[in-house]
Order: sequence, then C-alpha cells, then structure tokens
Amino acid sequence: MTSRVSFVSPAMNASARQVRFDDGGSIDAGGRARARAAAGSLPAAVRVVVSPSVRCRETAAALGLDAAEAQELAGLDVGRWRGLTLTEVGADEPEGLGRWLTDPSSAPHGGESVEDLCARVGRWLDAALETDGRTLAVVEPEVVRAVAAQVLGAPPAAFWRVDVAPLTVTSVSGRDGRWNLRLGHPLDSPDPEPAGS
Repeated sequence: MTSRVSFVSPAMNASARQVRFDDGGSIDAGGRARARAAAGSLPAAVRVVVSPSVRCRETAAALGLDAAEAQELAGLDVGRWRGLTLTEVGADEPEGLGRWLTDPSSAPHGGESVEDLCARVGRWLDAALETDGRTLAVVEPEVVRAVAAQVLGAPPAAFWRVDVAPLTVTSVSGRDGRWNLRLGHPLDSPDPEPAGS
C-alpha cells in the first residue's frame, strides 16, 4: 500500500503581503484568479482536506475542491500575536519574538510552540500512512514546513529553514513507515511521483 499526500499552500492574502500573523482575512483577487486558473490541475484524490483558516478554505473553493475541514492540519496557533505584523511584535516583545524564532519549544504568545505543531502534524502523517491512494490537503505554509521537518527527520528548529510559496504543491509518498518528499512545485506544473515511491 502506498499513501500519497499533496499539500497545497494557500493563495496570497493581505496578511501574507504585510508579514502579518494570519488575521482571518480572505485571499486577494490575484490569488483567487491564480487558484481558479489552476483548478483541475491537481491529481485525483481519494480524500480532500483543508486547514480551517479562511484563506485555505477559500483557496480550496477556488480550486474547485470539495474539502473536509481537518483541525489536525490547522496553522500554528500564535495566541495574542494573531493579526499583528512581525514588526509590531518585534517592537512590543523583542525578547519573546527572539525566543520564539530560536527555541522551537517556546510559545511566548500564549499559543502553540513550533515543536507542538511539528508533533501534531507528525501524528497526522502517521495516520495518513494508513490511507491507500492520494490525499489532497490545502494547508497553511507552516503546516508544509512541519511536514518537511517530519519527513526528513529534522529537528523542529529546521522549521524556519523552509520557505513555502503561495499556490505551490509539496508532495509526500510513503509506505512501510517511511515518507519521501517532493518540495513545492507550482500548481500548473506536472507532479511526478517522488523517487522511491
């Protein structure tokens, strides 16, 4: 049995452009148009899931996907920093921001640590190994980062070393308790299976 998961990052929104922690804003017109143009380019799937954020749900809808909400694939809970820009947090809580960016077990915002996010995504990946066929998942960029760290067996600190562009697909395929990774290709490009699938 081989399991495959294609993780699609959401379209751009104002928060992402402003380097603002997600505030529940909608995807912008350009992002919606790009997602609609890519509708139909994703491979067929046995299940389709989506992070519960507005921008992920809207991206899934623009891609023409009927997706079930997956709370386990929610973005990182940044507590009281939600809606603030990185610059604002740096000005108000420089030590807390510094700790958060260097210590994956830290959650100075009162939400979830990077370590906790990576563990949560790792549990979801373990369960996904039991699903034969392909899963499509429209998820927040930080979920894709956590996937990359988990699949590579990297420490949670590696989370900050992965960039995830809007409307790209990161694919994993797995069997026998092991995943292979194919990083972020544009939605409109072919999705060959990762080597060793």
